[in-house]
Amino acid sequence: MSTMVEFSIVPVGSGVSLSPVIAEVMKIVIASGVSYRINAMGTILEGEWDAIMGVVKNCHNLVMQHAERAITTIKIDDRKGKDARMDKKLETVEQKLGMILKK
Repeated sequence: MSTMVEFSIVPVGSGVSLSPVIAEVMKIVIASGVSYRINAMGTILEGEWDAIMGVVKNCHNLVMQHAERAITTIKIDDRKGKDARMDKKLETVEQKLGMILKK
């Protein structure tokens, strides 16, 4: 089974610029070894449930070290019998469009 999670964490009360904290969060994601893609609004992880949720928890805890409050949003997509869906989902849409999408 393949689990994909898209998550975003917003530190509240730590100023307007989020990039310094997000850079620290990404260090956790990268070090985890879990497959990931970052976008302007969040990060997508793909792998085993416990590993993914552990990464999200560690990232949330890190943000709480820098802010009085953190709002973490999580979307979960589980699918039996399919792996490596993060890339395949985009490739399928690109095939149907007949063009490469911006990434």
